[in-house]
Amino acid sequence: MSDNSSGKEITVPPIADELGRVFADGGYELHLVGGPVRDAVLRRTVSDLDFTTDARPESTEAILRAHCSTVWTTGADFGTIGGLFRGEQVEVTTFRADAYDRVSRNPIVQYGDNLVDDLERRDFTVNAMAVSLPGHEFADPFGGLADLARRTIRTPASPESSFADDPLRMLRAARFAAQLGFGIDPETLDAMRRMAPELGRITAERIRDEFTKLIMAPDPVVGLRILVDTGLAERFLPELPALRMEIDEHAEHKDVYEHSLQVLRNAIALEQEGPDLQLRLAALLHDIGKPETKDVVAGGGVTFHHHDVAGARLARRRMRELRFPKSDVQAVSLLISLHLRFYGYGEAGWTDSAVRRYVTDAGAQLERLHLLVRSDCTTRNRRKAERLRRDYDAFEDRIARIRAEEDLRAVRPDLDGNAIMELLGLPPGPEVGRAWAFLKELRLERGPMPREEAESELRAWAAREGVAPRRDAE
Repeated sequence: MSDNSSGKEITVPPIADELGRVFADGGYELHLVGGPVRDAVLRRTVSDLDFTTDARPESTEAILRAHCSTVWTTGADFGTIGGLFRGEQVEVTTFRADAYDRVSRNPIVQYGDNLVDDLERRDFTVNAMAVSLPGHEFADPFGGLADLARRTIRTPASPESSFADDPLRMLRAARFAAQLGFGIDPETLDAMRRMAPELGRITAERIRDEFTKLIMAPDPVVGLRILVDTGLAERFLPELPALRMEIDEHAEHKDVYEHSLQVLRNAIALEQEGPDLQLRLAALLHDIGKPETKDVVAGGGVTFHHHDVAGARLARRRMRELRFPKSDVQAVSLLISLHLRFYGYGEAGWTDSAVRRYVTDAGAQLERLHLLVRSDCTTRNRRKAERLRRDYDAFEDRIARIRAEEDLRAVRPDLDGNAIMELLGLPPGPEVGRAWAFLKELRLERGPMPREEAESELRAWAAREGVAPRRDAE
């Protein structure tokens, strides 16, 4: 079970050894386990320290209260006690040997009496290694070190047993493949295909959180392919595998599925300040309206008219079902709804009014929209790709020029609500809102106007619409 030389070579944060000495003085074992050990072996930054001990929760709490400035017991029912130790947040969990009811996935908490049983209940062998503290005795009973060398994801127990205990581990396997660039052991992968329906036992929130971690990984495409190939994606994001057979209208990609994955990779390459969840989701889902809008025309061609509108609706529904925050739902659906608007700019030309409307409609999502539109160009035709790039460069320059002349990010009518009510003799109410909307459209169309011109246009509108002063406003 042990390999002292391997353990000695693993560098752990000094605070871990300090905590180990505290537990040893109390007569208990303490081990660093899971991801921190994996990352230490890979020479990656170690964070979110995860400890396990043979001390029961009440003993752990007593030790931590004696040495921590703050202690919390919110996880006590599952054997976990947390505290602020030497200014660092630590959590210590008693050895576990849980069983699961395999219906709700809720564990029947049972404390174990040895480290091996605790490691066997963990998700993957690369996360089932431990280092004793402060002695640094290395424990690897399930071959995690060898799997790290082979760059392989495998379960400590049989994959059937592991996934039956917690089906979310199947999504986690895909996520670790994306984060670490690893492959999945064939037996484990086969179990994921067979047991994909078990994902139905997992709450939408847990699926959302795991999927978010996957999509934010360095190369989420690796994990997404696994989700689609195993049938897991069909269980919570069926719009993605539905793209596989939908050839795009230009016949320039193997299929819309491959195109969407490439757009995602393009978007990631354009990120300026780290992983951007809203941009990545919009890139992945931007074409999910194509299957619904596919139409075969004379001569065998294919069109997907209004797939932007359909895609925004589908993305909004799916993200709501997965309990994404409202801000994410709104941002992603807006980006999808607008991702086609730019096309044709180079040939048809746009008025300043059209540019204003584009900027106004995009609002706070304008910069992401720029990145999404650029990412959507996956044509192999270099001349066409270069033309589209030049067109969008010119388009962004034009936006910058107009912005320098007027504040497009907060386009407002030339008259505010008070001025409208005073001019038309109206009290607060829906007619003022209609007048305000008319003036905003006029502002978008013409740009800023002198007050006299705005007032003249408003009077003319009121006459056409039959808006007259109300007696109670006089």
